Amino acid sequence: MEKGWLGVPYHTISEHYNKLFGEKVYKVPVAVVDDCPNRRGLKGMQTCVFCDVWGSAANAESLSMELRAQIEKYHGIISKKYNAKAFLIYFQAYTNTFTKVSALRNNFDVALSYPWVKGFTVGTRPDCLSKSVLDLWQEYHEKSFVAVELGVQSFYNDQLEFMRRGHTAEDSIAAIHKIASSTTVDLGIHLIFGSPTETDEQIIETAKICNDLPITNVKLHNLHVLKNTPLEEMYHKGEFLPIDKDTYTRRVELFLQHLSPRLALHRLAAYSSRWDELVAPEWTRNKMGMHQHIIDVLRSHGSYQSQNFAALNESDLLLQKRLFEKSQRTDAVRA
Repeated sequence: MEKGWLGVPYHTISEHYNKLFGEKVYKVPVAVVDDCPNRRGLKGMQTCVFCDVWGSAANAESLSMELRAQIEKYHGIISKKYNAKAFLIYFQAYTNTFTKVSALRNNFDVALSYPWVKGFTVGTRPDCLSKSVLDLWQEYHEKSFVAVELGVQSFYNDQLEFMRRGHTAEDSIAAIHKIASSTTVDLGIHLIFGSPTETDEQIIETAKICNDLPITNVKLHNLHVLKNTPLEEMYHKGEFLPIDKDTYTRRVELFLQHLSPRLALHRLAAYSSRWDELVAPEWTRNKMGMHQHIIDVLRSHGSYQSQNFAALNESDLLLQKRLFEKSQRTDAVRA
């Protein structure tokens, strides 16, 4: 299986982008918003337990810089380090659609003003998707490349409640179908493994749910503890124990084995870029070390993405249909 997947036992996002652009592309992470529905406390929501003050920004200093300054600085660094020629601007931090459409349009225009930019990627969440936002994405996707990464995190409501996400699994499924039916953007989702009640069986079921969704890619994270987060307080009180390295690796393996070969993976684990803010687990510090560890385990077990994909049956499709129908009923009640 590895020959067709750039030498690794899973479908990489690099291969996905190579097929789209005919060359390797690199992401330039930028931050243009500093808020989200949770931090604002809308509808009684609280800050997600894992989110630090930087809102997942790759570079903390980005929040104090103008967009052009960010693009030019990080483009220069990445170009020099990797001899990179083609780029996507990644609007990463916080909830990028939690702002005015006029501001989004201006940011997209700035991003596309550079000749080496092939398009952009927008990170957002299931409950911040107005029709005007969807229309804007489609407008830009018709003249460039637009990708959306949706922070789903889990398809189990008890886990979402623990993380204080403020949306349900049904909300996520409805949002995915809403984006796919309204636009032709490249759509992916983020998932977090390591919640206290999580089981191996749920990980397998999560892969099966992903297989039947209109998405092209998935990004995996392990739930880890950063300073000045609600999760840090839980950790010190003994209310949360981070998933250990071996358990996380096994669950990634199970997920991949049951995942459709058509879906690309951005990464296999989270990485704490701000080492001084990481509380636990220690193995989250080593980005390439953990990545290679997972690949080594997969190879030693003879495991690869889609290994058990053929085992999917009609009952799995019926489950997905029921979840979608439930999400539609939920939307109708809210309307």
